[in-house]
Amino acid sequence: MMQCTDRDDRYLLRLLSRRVLLYTEMVTAAALLHGDPERLLAFDPVEHPVALQVAGSDPSALARAAHLGVQAGYDEINLNLGCPSDRVQQGRFGACLMAEPALVAECVAAMRAEAAVPVTVKTRIGIDHRDSYEELYRFVETVAAAGCRVFSVHARKAWLCGLSPRENREVPPLRYGVVHRLKRDFPGLAIVINGGIRDLDAVQDQLRQVDGVMVGRAAYHDPWMLADADRRVFGADGPATSRHQVLQAYARYVRERLDQGAQLQRMARHVLGLFQGLPGARAFRRHISQHGHRHGAGAEVLEDGACLVRESATEPMRRSA
Repeated sequence: MMQCTDRDDRYLLRLLSRRVLLYTEMVTAAALLHGDPERLLAFDPVEHPVALQVAGSDPSALARAAHLGVQAGYDEINLNLGCPSDRVQQGRFGACLMAEPALVAECVAAMRAEAAVPVTVKTRIGIDHRDSYEELYRFVETVAAAGCRVFSVHARKAWLCGLSPRENREVPPLRYGVVHRLKRDFPGLAIVINGGIRDLDAVQDQLRQVDGVMVGRAAYHDPWMLADADRRVFGADGPATSRHQVLQAYARYVRERLDQGAQLQRMARHVLGLFQGLPGARAFRRHISQHGHRHGAGAEVLEDGACLVRESATEPMRRSA
């Protein structure tokens, strides 16, 4: 979810659900150790629970990165072993590490030694022609022996050559049964399923066979899908609100971030899907796209755009407060 789940998007999603676990964009251990960790790790306290997703293959560097994440206040450190991009492979991290379970186990052990929060793994069901269930079983068994108790599994294999990252999210077939089998074979582990899950009906269906569901781009492009997650998934009261109320709350947050030097255009893009499916949603997106980049534009761009959308046939158009 690079360029998607930054701190501003996570704030928006937290307005929709108090309970879902949020994940950062993937950040490399090298970037944290040699870049600007304060900027890379910054988040709003309202985001809790929130996990830091890191990438790398050097156990020592990952351990230090995990330590920085714990110091910053993250609730979980997640090691990404699912990204198949060329850049990731050149850096020897991401999905290509599925071929090296012993190294992954060493990385997890080193991270756990420096982190007082759970260290989890996100992976695929296989890579290239190494996609047998037996090999996946051995991978999970090896990494679990190092202390990892939570595996988020994208139910597609990854082709490291020949497919783009986008194609790797769409072309390899989904094999949910493989992830369900993992849960049966490892009942003591928390198995979280990922890939192609687009609504809460599908989430609830998967939860009959696994411990959790990770939703990525579906929630980014249609964030309102999370509005009923607290009630339907967690059995708890969620934020009783409307899309316009969410937009108003986000606009207040945007004003604060603008005062801190953030860019409106980068924050505004996260709400483009908020009104998806409603009359006026296209006009809302067009308004944001046309005005969000203009010099001096502020949160009123979001508020004025919301005036173009009705949430029901009887709702009058109005300017957000």
